[in-house]
Amino acid sequence: MIEIPGPHLLFLGDVTNPLDAKTAMGLRDWRPERCIGQYRLPGCTVDLGLRDMNFSDAVAAGAKDIVIGVAPSGGFLQTEWVSTLIEAIWSGLSVVSGLHRKLSEQPELVKAAAASGQQLVDVRVPPALIPIASGRQRSGKRLLTVGTDCCVGKKYSALALHRSIKQRGIAATFRATGQTGILIAGAGIPMDAVVSDFLSGAAETLTPDAAADHWDVIEGQGSLFHPAYAAVSLGLLHGSQPDAMVLCHATGRTVIDEYENYPVPDLRECVAQYEQAAQITNGQARVVGVSLNTLGLDDASALTACDEIGSLTGLPCVDPLRHALDPVLDALP
Repeated sequence: MIEIPGPHLLFLGDVTNPLDAKTAMGLRDWRPERCIGQYRLPGCTVDLGLRDMNFSDAVAAGAKDIVIGVAPSGGFLQTEWVSTLIEAIWSGLSVVSGLHRKLSEQPELVKAAAASGQQLVDVRVPPALIPIASGRQRSGKRLLTVGTDCCVGKKYSALALHRSIKQRGIAATFRATGQTGILIAGAGIPMDAVVSDFLSGAAETLTPDAAADHWDVIEGQGSLFHPAYAAVSLGLLHGSQPDAMVLCHATGRTVIDEYENYPVPDLRECVAQYEQAAQITNGQARVVGVSLNTLGLDDASALTACDEIGSLTGLPCVDPLRHALDPVLDALP
C-alpha cells in the first residue's frame, strides 16, 4: 500500500492539452472527497471546475499535499515547476508525483522537504524482485480494458466496470496499473515503470489466484497500435491472462494521438488483434464489448455512436459514464 497524505491540491502546471491532465481528472472524478482545489500556473487553459487556490489557502482548507496532476509526454518534471513546488513545500504541503522522473532525484526538492519536514511521494515505483512470468493458469476470473489508443478511457472503464460488477453482488477487485489508478485505489503496480522482461511477471503478481467466482478488473495501459507504448500493453495482456476484454475507443479519434502518421485501425481489426495476442496465454480470451468515450457529443448522438459501433463489431457498446453497463456485463463468461 502507498501512503498518500491527502486531502489534495491538484497541480495543473501550465498545460493546455486536457489529455495531459488525466491524473488530476481521475482524482477529481473518482476521489472528489479528497480534492480540495486546483493550482494553475499562468498559461494553463485546463480547468477541473475546482476552486483555484494558492498554497496558504489550500493548507487552511485542510490540504496535506499537492499532487502533480499532469503527465506530459515522457513523464518529466518540468524545470520551471520546481520553484513552485518548493514554495508549496515551505507552505506546508507534501508533494506527490506519478511522473517517470522521480521527486527524489530533484536535489532542490529533497533539500526543501528535509528542511521543512514534508514528504516527497513517488508513486511510479514498482516493487522489488518481480519474478519473470510463469505462464501458469491462475484461478479466478479476469477482465482487462484494452484500447485503440492511449487516453481513450481504459482506467475510467475499468473503474466503472468494477463498480457495476460489485453492484451485482459479485466479488471484484480493481487492479491499478498506472499512476492515477494507484492514487485512486491506494495500491497497484505501475506497469510502465517495470523493466520489459518482467512486465508479464508483474501482471501475474498483480492478479494472483482468487476464488472461482471473483473478478479482477484490470486497468489497461497503452495500446497494441501505439508506436511508442505497445510493449506495455502486450506485457500486461500476456501476464494478466484475461478471460474477457473490453475494447476502449474515443469518438472522433482516427489517428494515434500525437502520431498523425499512424491511423487507428478498423475496430473489427482491433478486436481480432487483441484476441489473437491474448490467446497466447489464455486460449479462451475474447473481447466482450466496446466502451466508447463520447465526450463532446450530446446524449442522442452518443447513443447513435454506440449503436453504430455495436452494429459494426457485433458487440455491445456503451459509454460507461452515460449508460448502464448491463449489456457488457451480461456478455461476461
